[in-house]
Amino acid sequence: MRRRRTVTQATTPAPLTRRAQRESGTTAPRPRPTARGVLSEVLLWVAALAGLICIVLVVLAFTAHITLIMFRTGSMSPTIPAGSVAVVQQIPAAQVHVGDVVTVDRPGQLPVTHRVRVVEDGASPAQRLITLRGDANAQDDPAPYPVSTVRIVRFAIPGLAPVIVAFGNPFVLGGLTLGATALVIWAFWPRTGGRARKVDETTAGDPVS
Repeated sequence: MRRRRTVTQATTPAPLTRRAQRESGTTAPRPRPTARGVLSEVLLWVAALAGLICIVLVVLAFTAHITLIMFRTGSMSPTIPAGSVAVVQQIPAAQVHVGDVVTVDRPGQLPVTHRVRVVEDGASPAQRLITLRGDANAQDDPAPYPVSTVRIVRFAIPGLAPVIVAFGNPFVLGGLTLGATALVIWAFWPRTGGRARKVDETTAGDPVS
């Protein structure tokens, strides 16, 4: 009679789960973050935030007619001191009310941003005659302004105008560009690790007599 041969197959142990690896202490330790890696992350976040702000401003300018204006004088102090930046939105003159702070365009002159004192009907249903006065002024502006649209101030940020003006300076802008470029190159420049460790491999052979 033929004998039956029993074949045993070697079974490989199932890989440990991450939880089991953590409990058994076999997981490799995470590398510590380096200054180069942290700076790279910061630069990426700053660039992403700046790009997002630019995109939001462009979208708001086209869809909601929202723009920025800078206050060079203190005629609206103390509500809006000189050097402030205000966020303004274009609205029909029919929506203007007494007490609003609005920006009015003047032909051949700079726009004026003052508080509305009087609102009267104009020559057309869409037009209004508005009388303005700065909060720091003792008298109203010389004459009412006939307007069909105005830019109403939504809110203002004091002290931001000098920063925006500084960014417009070509020397400051050039220096910031060069500095940012140098930081990006330094952060993302490929670097080799430490010196490679030499491993001497020895092979076991027959002893030589």
